[in-house]
Amino acid sequence: MKSSAEQLPVYSLHNFSSPERKSQQFQVEVFDAKRHFSVKYPHRHDFFEVLYLQKGSGYHVIDDNKYEIKPPCVFFMSPGQAHKLELSHDIEGYIFIFTSDFYLLNRTNQDSLIEFPFFYTIHQDNPPLLLNSDSDVRFLETLFLQSIAEIEQSGDHIPEMLRAILDLILTTCSARYPVNENSLNKGKGQFLVKRFFHLIEENKQKNLSLSDYANIIGVTANHLTQTVKVLTGKTSLQIIKSKQLLEIKRLLVHTNLNISEIANQLNFEDQSYFSKFFKRETGLTPLQYRGEALM
Repeated sequence: MKSSAEQLPVYSLHNFSSPERKSQQFQVEVFDAKRHFSVKYPHRHDFFEVLYLQKGSGYHVIDDNKYEIKPPCVFFMSPGQAHKLELSHDIEGYIFIFTSDFYLLNRTNQDSLIEFPFFYTIHQDNPPLLLNSDSDVRFLETLFLQSIAEIEQSGDHIPEMLRAILDLILTTCSARYPVNENSLNKGKGQFLVKRFFHLIEENKQKNLSLSDYANIIGVTANHLTQTVKVLTGKTSLQIIKSKQLLEIKRLLVHTNLNISEIANQLNFEDQSYFSKFFKRETGLTPLQYRGEALM
């Protein structure tokens, strides 16, 4: 279902925070049917999200993937992803939302969020973490409850305490999160590939070339392509095209923008080239894809 807005809505953290915390860069709270802000139609965030669900059922649609909710489980969202939630009335859990600036403050490695396997994943599929250990369930619940307790306090120590607890949540989930060892081999190339994916997400509407990305990273286009090929099985151009197509599909399905407006928003030279590119890669015209997706 499309939103009523022309554009796919992008929400900032203050949209989801209670009035007294609108200026902050983080929020943690109970997630249930009584939550003060909920969005059922597809939208995006400009922040990160960790959604820990302990009870209930439903589906979480993230980009082209629809995941069944099977508590206890943890969902992870990166900035820019399109998603919507279809939840039962008995849903229960916790949510921690935060900006990259909040998490990375005082850290020397400014790309450390990329290191978590559920943020800026090499593959566009980022399923939830299914918790199989009672001790993990209890530990994560304790961390979320402590986060909520801290945020209710007063004092300058709160952001630092919340950063420390958030780090424990992310590190615990990272240790339990299933990864494809073939695509996430250890080695110096892994960071380069994750950096590449981070930049593609960050610049998804600029239509940058392979050379542009290589220059930003500080390597040759050939070296970037070879490293990406080894770790993902795909070339850099295939990855760039895949991201472009995903972004086009998001806008076709989740907005009322016409084809020319989408082409302009994604920085294509003209509508004709845009339509030919999409049909060459998918076998459908943009309008055909929109029609089939909304049937």
